Amino acid sequence: MRSTFSAVILLLIANLSLAQNSPVYGAGEQGGPWVCLFDGKTLGGWQVTGCEAVVQDGAILLKSGNGLVRTKNAYRDFILEIDWKALKSDKWDSGVFFRCSDPPTGKPWPKTYQANLRKGMEGNVNELNSARSEGLTRPGDWNHFKLTVVGTTAALEINGKTAWKADGLESQTGYVALQAEIPGGGQFLFRNIRLRELAGDR
Repeated sequence: MRSTFSAVILLLIANLSLAQNSPVYGAGEQGGPWVCLFDGKTLGGWQVTGCEAVVQDGAILLKSGNGLVRTKNAYRDFILEIDWKALKSDKWDSGVFFRCSDPPTGKPWPKTYQANLRKGMEGNVNELNSARSEGLTRPGDWNHFKLTVVGTTAALEINGKTAWKADGLESQTGYVALQAEIPGGGQFLFRNIRLRELAGDR
């Protein structure tokens, strides 16, 4: 009898721990499995245009050019986690695009949407008025973005702290992409890129 009771208690503790460590979504949302978008070894699953990108010490190095490194798959509702580091000592500039299309003919980058990596504007999305924050990044060091996109809304955490929540997304689906702006913004490193698709209320 004691062994049965102990097993029940252990099962309850395990379930409670799992619930505490699981992401919390809005009503009706369900999360799929985490998928690594970058394996740390190759650029498989990515399309490189207008720039040079290589794998260096387990990270994607945007080495030269003005262009884009984007996923081959498009995504709608998701959580994206990514680590990034600017290698330029000042006036660095790059970005993480989401729900974006391919750039217009003759242009290096898409029009929307970009979580900025420009010095002093890290994480800001120009098209979303309330997507603004400051003082959450660590210059010269690795930084972590957690971007949640559901329906017309987006939310960003920077280094574990809430940066902003905003509404107003118009495109329903698109690629995740890294912006190469090397001549003006310098080289960047990206690693630990993973994504979890969400199935929320439509």
